Amino acid sequence: MSDAAASSEHSRPHIRRLSEGTVNRIAAGEVVERPASAVKELVENAIDAGASRIEVAISAGGKTLIAVDDDGCGMTADDLSLAVERHATSKLAVSDTGTEDLVHIQSLGFRGEALPSIGAVARLGIVSRPAGDEGHALKVEGGKVSGPKPSSAAPGTRIEVRDLFYATPARLKFLKSDRAEAQAVGDVMRRIAMANPRVGFSLTHEGRTSLRMDAETDALDDDAQLSRLSRILGRDFQDNVMPVEIEREGVRIAGFAGLPTFNRGNAQAQYLFVNGRPVRDKLLIGAVRGAYADFLARDRHPVLALFVEIDPAEVDVNVHPAKAEVRFRDPGLIRALIVKSLRMALDAAGHRASTTVAGAALSSFQPGAHAGQQPPPQRHLMELAARGFAPTDGADVQVPVPGMEETSPLQPQNLPQDLAGFDQPAARVEETSADDLMDRPLGAARGQLHLTYIVAETHNGLVLVDQHAAHERLVHERMKKALADTGIRRQALLVPEVVELGADEAAALADRSDELAELGLVIEPFGDGTIIVRETPAMLGDTDIQGLVKDLADEVSDLGQALSLKEKLDEVSGTMACHGSVRAGRRLTAVEMNALLREMEVTPHSGQCNHGRPTYVTLSLPDIEKLFGRR
Repeated sequence: MSDAAASSEHSRPHIRRLSEGTVNRIAAGEVVERPASAVKELVENAIDAGASRIEVAISAGGKTLIAVDDDGCGMTADDLSLAVERHATSKLAVSDTGTEDLVHIQSLGFRGEALPSIGAVARLGIVSRPAGDEGHALKVEGGKVSGPKPSSAAPGTRIEVRDLFYATPARLKFLKSDRAEAQAVGDVMRRIAMANPRVGFSLTHEGRTSLRMDAETDALDDDAQLSRLSRILGRDFQDNVMPVEIEREGVRIAGFAGLPTFNRGNAQAQYLFVNGRPVRDKLLIGAVRGAYADFLARDRHPVLALFVEIDPAEVDVNVHPAKAEVRFRDPGLIRALIVKSLRMALDAAGHRASTTVAGAALSSFQPGAHAGQQPPPQRHLMELAARGFAPTDGADVQVPVPGMEETSPLQPQNLPQDLAGFDQPAARVEETSADDLMDRPLGAARGQLHLTYIVAETHNGLVLVDQHAAHERLVHERMKKALADTGIRRQALLVPEVVELGADEAAALADRSDELAELGLVIEPFGDGTIIVRETPAMLGDTDIQGLVKDLADEVSDLGQALSLKEKLDEVSGTMACHGSVRAGRRLTAVEMNALLREMEVTPHSGQCNHGRPTYVTLSLPDIEKLFGRR
């Protein structure tokens, strides 16, 4: 061999097999990213083992210790030996052909990777005992197995993971603080507990219990689900959510969704599950956003917990080792059912607004809520006292308040044009006395504060209504109904607009041309990677077609649906409703105010404006009495 050939042979890279230890550590990095990942895998194994009680203890955020105790079916000595071998599992059924069935997966785990992956990067100890059999213990340190050996143990399994990533110290540098890692573990535990109300859970960090949930064994399934969710997410969740349920073509979607006024600044309070498995799926998140698009601003997100139950053959959970992503055989059906079920729940909520709105209003009256100022109730009392007014116990004293207009008697009169439609039978108030109106949900109008807010009285409190925001929603709902009845009008372009996109984006957008046409946008494929726009929604007027189409292409690619066009149409509709509604600063008569209240009571979604802000606040009489020290 010549020197040149020998040099070429020496410099050419050769393919070689990686060592078993390196293979195991690489694979472990896919399954165990941080302590929370290990906790998730171990707790899901306990659930698959039929446990009714699962106790988790961690130290240093799970870096130095993760201990999981369960009362499940336990493992024999032979099972223990196989459990720590890669791709050994008891959870996949064998088909008639003798191969494992990866289609009809009924369990949370099935890949047989969790225990060997943890054992490859940590010190793993397992003690397990089936009911009526002897217990055994096994240890794995950095991939090296010792045991199993006989050991005394209660029925069930205890797994201890010590010194996570000691075998791969570089991974420790990427972990966050102990507190942040403990919070991630807590989030994993809460999500799993939400999906399994019949199982009791506890989580202890450094000897301090941060989560304890008894099994919900006495209630029916839906009641047990709501009870578990409320214990985890708080009383506000229980008071401000709507039941969600729909079933079609073998798919059932159930759960609870928050009122639009019960929202958050991010999507972290959206809990989504598929066949009991917590997931973070772009399709589901996009469907939720689409359902609430007409009720929330873009930077606000609803609070909800939705559970999708589907034939395992219709969903692929073997997308990623962490099993946090899924793929549906018919994503369009899932998206449509989520949107429909949420819209049905929102429609059923009527004019209801969240109780947190009243809570926020009351908290603003508490001492210290306004730094450097006296609490509003006491300040107003002092102002009234200076003017010669004093409240008297047991006396019905009418006190004039600055900025408040007295209402005229409830006499029939013609309503102005911008309140047209309030004199329909459902909203008639001419022949109803004020006392009878107090039985209505929004009560009887008593006055107008600063020509902006309607003050109404009920038998057990008072209601403050933002007249402009409320009427804006009513007008918007009328416009939506009109659009649904007549369709969205389109305007043809004199010169069709050509938009250049990527080949995949253009194809995806062309596949949704029928859906876009219903929204007023008519497009056609025009060569490789190009779309031609022939008609646009008339409501948009002179719009940036290039920007609109590119935004739509991005959303169809990411979320599978074209939300930006719907949002633009809703925005235009909302703007038109805003300009066509009663303005702040407009003096209303008693008939007009009561008519507004009555239509709010019969109009869906009237509890919030087009941007998700509340249109009214209800203050109960006991809460008002507390402000003045009467309770």
